[in-house]
Amino acid sequence: MSAEQGGFAAWQAAQLARVERALNEWMPAQAPAGLGEVMRYAVQGGGKRLRPLLALAACEAVEGAPQAALRAACAVELIHAYSLVHDDMPCMDNDVLRRGKPTVHVQFGQAQALLAGDALQALAFEILTPEPSAAASADMPAAMQAALCRLLARAAGADGMAGGQAIDLASVGLPLTEPELRAMHRRKTGALLLASVRMGAACAAHPLPAAALQALDAYGQALGLAFQVVDDVLDVTADSALLGKTAGKDAAAGKPTYVSLLGLEAARQLAADLLAQAENALNALQASGLAHTQPLHALARQVVQRQR
Repeated sequence: MSAEQGGFAAWQAAQLARVERALNEWMPAQAPAGLGEVMRYAVQGGGKRLRPLLALAACEAVEGAPQAALRAACAVELIHAYSLVHDDMPCMDNDVLRRGKPTVHVQFGQAQALLAGDALQALAFEILTPEPSAAASADMPAAMQAALCRLLARAAGADGMAGGQAIDLASVGLPLTEPELRAMHRRKTGALLLASVRMGAACAAHPLPAAALQALDAYGQALGLAFQVVDDVLDVTADSALLGKTAGKDAAAGKPTYVSLLGLEAARQLAADLLAQAENALNALQASGLAHTQPLHALARQVVQRQR
C-alpha cells in the first residue's frame, strides 16, 4: 500500500467511524410498535457509505463546517437507505437480499418496511434542521439548512431518484438508447451521488467561485454515472455472496443496462472514461484554488475499481 493509499485508508476509516457514531446517535432508540428496530435494521450493518463519504470529502475540499457536513452525510445516507427499503419491496424490484441479509420486507413484513422507509425519509430532514438551541446550529445557519434541504429534496424527488425509478419500472423489456439510459440513471442513481457532493460543498463558510462549483458538478455527474455502469458490470460478473444482493436480477427482469446495450468490454471502457472525466474535474477544482481533493480522487477510483 502506498503512502497515499495508506493516508486515504486512515481518512476513510475515521470518517466511517464518525458516520456510524452519528447514525447510531440520531436513529431513534425507541419508536412505536417496533418501528425503531426496523429503521435500524435498514440502516445499520452494511453498505459502502459512499454518499456520506462524498459529502465529507467535498466539505473538506471547500474547507467547510465539519459538523454541518456530518449532518448532511447522515441525511443523504438515510434517504439512500429508505430508497433501498422501498425499491426492494414486491411492488417494485421484489428482492430478497440486500447487504448480505434479508431485505426489510422479508424480515419484518411489507407494512413495517413501508413505514420504516417513510420514517427514514422524514428523519433525514429532521437531522438537517437541528433545534436552535443545539450546538450544531452554530455551524448551520438557517440559509445553509434551507440549501441542504432543497438539494436533498430535489435529488430524491420526481426529477431525481423517484423519477428515475419510475422510468426504470416503465422500461422493463423495452429497448432504450444510450441517451435514454443515461437520462434514467442521472435521476435514479446519479442524482443522490451528485447531491452528496453538492451538499458537502454547501457547508462552505463562504460562497464558492463559479469555476469550483462547475468542477464539483462535473465530478459528481461523472462519478454518478460511473457508479451505475460498474453496477451493471458487476450484475453480470459477480455472484450474490460477493455483491450482498441478488446477482443477475436486472437481466432476468428484462431491464436495460449498460452491459445489455453496449456489451461488457465497452461498458468497462465507459467506466474508465468516466473515471478520467471525474479526475479531470478535480484537477480543474485544484486550479480554482481548492487543493484538498485527495479523498475525492480516491473515492472516484474506489467506485470504478470496486468488486462489489
